[in-house]
Amino acid sequence: MKKCIIIGLSDNRECWFPPEVSECIARGTVFSGGRRHREIVGHLLPEGSEWIDITVPLSAVFMQYERYDEIIVFASGDPLFYGFAVTIQREVPEAEIKIYPSFNSLQTLAHKMLLPYHDMTVVSLTGRSWQKFDAALIRGCNLIGSLTDRHKTPLEIAKRMLDFGYDNYTMTIGECLGNEEFERISTMPVAEVVRKNFEAAAPNCIILRRTTAGQRFFGIPENLFTLLDGRNKMITKAPIRLVTLMALNLAESHVFWDIGFCTGSVSIEAKLRFPELEVIGFEIREQCREIIAENARRFGAPGIDVHIGDFLAADISSLPKPDAVFIGGHGGQLIEMVGKILTVMEKGRIVINAVSDNSVRLFEEAASRFGLHIAESHRIILDEHNPINIMRIDVS
Repeated sequence: MKKCIIIGLSDNRECWFPPEVSECIARGTVFSGGRRHREIVGHLLPEGSEWIDITVPLSAVFMQYERYDEIIVFASGDPLFYGFAVTIQREVPEAEIKIYPSFNSLQTLAHKMLLPYHDMTVVSLTGRSWQKFDAALIRGCNLIGSLTDRHKTPLEIAKRMLDFGYDNYTMTIGECLGNEEFERISTMPVAEVVRKNFEAAAPNCIILRRTTAGQRFFGIPENLFTLLDGRNKMITKAPIRLVTLMALNLAESHVFWDIGFCTGSVSIEAKLRFPELEVIGFEIREQCREIIAENARRFGAPGIDVHIGDFLAADISSLPKPDAVFIGGHGGQLIEMVGKILTVMEKGRIVINAVSDNSVRLFEEAASRFGLHIAESHRIILDEHNPINIMRIDVS
């Protein structure tokens, strides 16, 4: 494929094209698109032309494309908006591309709502993780537009939002936009979507509008957390937590590991302060699985990836590599933990809050053994508690 013409479509079965696009279609010989696109434009294609279905695996589709000098591709809405044009740019970077866009589905829904959407935060859940959607909720965005898929439906989105306390939004659902027979637009509070067990016809998309501001903490008071066996000493206190996050420099990080999370206070605080951060927590005690889940729901911190079991025995080879690690508990095996972290960390920071002199000594010994040094150390006394040494190793 040397040249690719990409034409954006709505779901309207009575599609209209400007003369330039109509001429492209009239002289075309090879066309491609999804099955739904062929249903819309099939009657417009020249007799004897060839059609290549866009199906998975896409590698097979691009192998077919290689046989032709020019292909006309039909795509949904704006092909550069989470669309197939981006895939072609990635897979065939040398191809000459010409695009004739239509409105994307979120634009269409906003138009039908008479909603100014210039400040809308846009995320896609189509074949993607919850991470960017969660981040938009945590940031408290006033207007969120999201593309859905067969698994992350409006109903499943609403359930997740309520699970983490984000009931302060209304949801507008656009179904089969542009299709005069099946188009439907519904607006209701997120809680009502769940109460109605609302099933939306596909394709669909949603726009969320915030109704009230949620409560946001900067340093969550420790008395608000569910604790391990009610033990107040088993949580990192709010002031120490904030200094720890400063030492970790999470504003410059992408993946954060919290080893020995217990109540999850550091993981949750990190997620709320840096919503785009990928947070992975490790804890040996099984009862902490529900504790961190309960605390994450209470403070609206979705998306923390929890692993229960002995960290030193865990298979970490397939996990995203960290560039920031906090060791909240080590059971006397601090040197071994640092060594294991260094097998996957290419660059970043390792931080520990050391209460005992033995922990200070072990961390210093770990740094020396692996050819590193203590880059930063703060000694803090909080109320009547024992002094805490917040120490950091830099890895580069």
